[in-house]
Amino acid sequence: MSNSITKDELKQNIEQYTIIDVREIDEFEKGSIENSQHMSLGLVIRNVKQGKIDELKTKKLCTYCASGYRGNIASDELSKAGFDVVNLEGGFMAWTS
Repeated sequence: MSNSITKDELKQNIEQYTIIDVREIDEFEKGSIENSQHMSLGLVIRNVKQGKIDELKTKKLCTYCASGYRGNIASDELSKAGFDVVNLEGGFMAWTS
């Protein structure tokens, strides 16, 4: 399990994070956390393995999906590769509730 952050903690410290939305593009287009970057879960995993996002290792990352499951997988993969990352508890559904 990766580290997580609540929506309230994220809202209080949002400027400290690069936020990555790991949902599919159709989900992202229906709404997202302001200033988040879209990178679907499969793309996150490929990019980590291929070293394509290593420049993000200098930043604090926060992943999220619809409910937290895919975001947790992405966060775990990023963490194992040396990224400083948390996952948004409850995902976008928690963010918008």
